[in-house]
Amino acid sequence: MGYEIEFHPVGEGTKAGDAITIRYGQSGSYKVIVIDGGTQESGVAVVAHIRSAYGPHTVISHVISTHPDTDHCSGLREIIRELPVERLWIHGLWYHAEEMRELFSDKRWTSRGLSDAIRKEYSIVEELIELAQEKNVAIYEPFAGQVIGPLTVLHPTKEFYLHLVPQFRKTPDCNVELLKQRNMWLGPSQKGALSQIFKTLAEAATSWTREKWTEELLKEGAITAAENESCTVLFGDFEGTGVLFTADAGVNGLHWACINAENLGIPIAKARLIQVPHHGSRSNVTPTILNRLLGPILPENSPETRIAIVSAPKDDEKHPRKMVLNAFRRRGVGVRSTQGTRYRYHARMPARTNEKAADVFEYYPEVEAYD
Repeated sequence: MGYEIEFHPVGEGTKAGDAITIRYGQSGSYKVIVIDGGTQESGVAVVAHIRSAYGPHTVISHVISTHPDTDHCSGLREIIRELPVERLWIHGLWYHAEEMRELFSDKRWTSRGLSDAIRKEYSIVEELIELAQEKNVAIYEPFAGQVIGPLTVLHPTKEFYLHLVPQFRKTPDCNVELLKQRNMWLGPSQKGALSQIFKTLAEAATSWTREKWTEELLKEGAITAAENESCTVLFGDFEGTGVLFTADAGVNGLHWACINAENLGIPIAKARLIQVPHHGSRSNVTPTILNRLLGPILPENSPETRIAIVSAPKDDEKHPRKMVLNAFRRRGVGVRSTQGTRYRYHARMPARTNEKAADVFEYYPEVEAYD
């Protein structure tokens, strides 16, 4: 079996996103998977690339929407409109309103009223589902343990997902006490205040500090939004080559992905290609979770044994964070970046003309300081 995994460029400046295409199988019977579609503009570009590189009559076996952020799911509308698609994997946030009702603070919600309130806030998700229904595309929700071609869903479980939706920034206020009782509360910053924290950090001038190989400065306690923690995390097995797709997952989501991988007998730490979470943000990884995902820190200047890819805009000065790149490099993982180009990881597939190797990030002696 041959395979090729392509990370497509998405966004400019500080507006990042993900768009990934996978083609695998044997010549004449290849199958194609799309994971996220980035913005509408990048969705158009992905459609053009599939027609040009894979063939004008390519059928998409699976389209996967990892979470409802517009920089990941907007472009999928173009995929479903323009290409024949067999299956759409997407979480219907409002599907389980009855099961989630007690997790919202207002006890007056009816199942129908809550469903309508959530659906109203996620118009792109609703549009994707309606497009799929119009074109007779089969629709599934990706929960841990499900198999999608060569991919296995590692996160979220349905239970975890239903406890995250009430903590999304655009859903009604959640029942904090009940979530705390169930040990599912992510913290008050997840409902609104976090966006202001990110805005403040983005506006602050970057200061720099020295970072030695033996003195990792990346902190524990990283936080990200509940939407990110709900991301579909996937492990691909391409004839023994493991690939980990993380989307924008944070420490909680990655932690549960590791647990579910262990339960499923999947050697997640042996992945040869790893997607750097959330465009290289330091809000999504910690030394502890990286040790679990990648293994411990290696001796200084150890050779690169695996590859990571980060989706980041070409003009974004803050992503990927150099502190995060160093953390991957310490663990034997060399990072490549899209930053305006397409990155292709492949084996036993036809050569491409004018294909350029991606630049590899070196170890940075200076990194962004915490404010």
